[in-house]
Amino acid sequence: MSYDLVLKNGRVIDPSQSIDKVADVAFADSKVAAVGAGLSGRRERDVTGYLVTPGLIDLHTHVYWGGTSLGVDPDSFAKLSAVSTCVDTGSAGPGNFAGFRKHVIDRCEARVLAFLHVSFAGIYGFSKNIMIGEGHDMRLLAAREAVEVANANRDVIVGIKVRIGRHASGPSGIQPLDVALQVADQTGLPLMAHIDEPPPSYEAVVSRLRKGDILTHCFRPFPNAPVDGAGNIKPEVLAARERGVIFDIGHGMGSFSWKTARAMLAHDFLPDTISSDVHALCIEGPAYDQVTTLSKFLALGLPIADVIAASTVNAAKALQRPELGTFKSGSAGDASILELRSGSFDLEDVRGEITTASERLFAGGLVIGGKLIEDAQPTQAAAE
Repeated sequence: MSYDLVLKNGRVIDPSQSIDKVADVAFADSKVAAVGAGLSGRRERDVTGYLVTPGLIDLHTHVYWGGTSLGVDPDSFAKLSAVSTCVDTGSAGPGNFAGFRKHVIDRCEARVLAFLHVSFAGIYGFSKNIMIGEGHDMRLLAAREAVEVANANRDVIVGIKVRIGRHASGPSGIQPLDVALQVADQTGLPLMAHIDEPPPSYEAVVSRLRKGDILTHCFRPFPNAPVDGAGNIKPEVLAARERGVIFDIGHGMGSFSWKTARAMLAHDFLPDTISSDVHALCIEGPAYDQVTTLSKFLALGLPIADVIAASTVNAAKALQRPELGTFKSGSAGDASILELRSGSFDLEDVRGEITTASERLFAGGLVIGGKLIEDAQPTQAAAE
């Protein structure tokens, strides 16, 4: 049988099926058609020496380009970072989601899914010179409108977003979380909660989250780290994992610390999902992109299969989108082509600490909906 497209001779890593072997991956009618040996297609690309994984899902991005000051272009980011699905987390709220959908989501090559912000205008005041937490004024929280917009856009809205902390919610404290939880309950969608510096505390926020809800920025530095001064995981964090809360990295410009990560991994507490939280203020560092963020966990000693799982099958489960993050026959026809290089690579955290890694992932190509994206190439950060 001849398929539409075949990626040939790559090292196929698909944690959803426990696959790690040299094989071909075939696509037909925009779906995954087969994984095996000796497959042929009308179009073929030899990917010998590369890793081939289900399309990477970046569970935390900001890609409302032009509509918010923190947005980056999703197609450019996807192509340069081998990400097939960008999940925007709260850039838009119910007051401006229609514009996000019409001008970005419906027009771009990359798949864009969204967590709808419970704040009416989303994250509207986030730049180098202006930083206005959208949760500071409770009058901006739009519960009824959020339910209406989420229900009208269930094909692309996958959850509800709220940002909590001294910077994001300020004098409102933890109250926006209470509103967001009600919206999530009314829509039957998971909630993603951002946590920055206290107040409120990391413990207070994570204690409110339910099974299937997501705590992003889970490996934050002090203050509001998940570990105490002795490096022990706080009891509320362990209790949250026990009841099924999902822990997401959300690196960004202030939310990943080597010190915290080492402490968490020393207690065998791995993140469920790894995401970049890419936005206009961290795309040139310290987050850069998804492949850089994933590489940091290779440097921490995680096996490559676990790192890939955290950006494929685990992310798909968090989104409740089983057609993503897998090479099972009939699934979404997405693939990431990655290069794993050996060498000496300096990787920074948000506090400026640098760890020198002996291997690093680079973007090598991208397939979305069974189509090879021709101009996908490594990021500038990756090339340096």
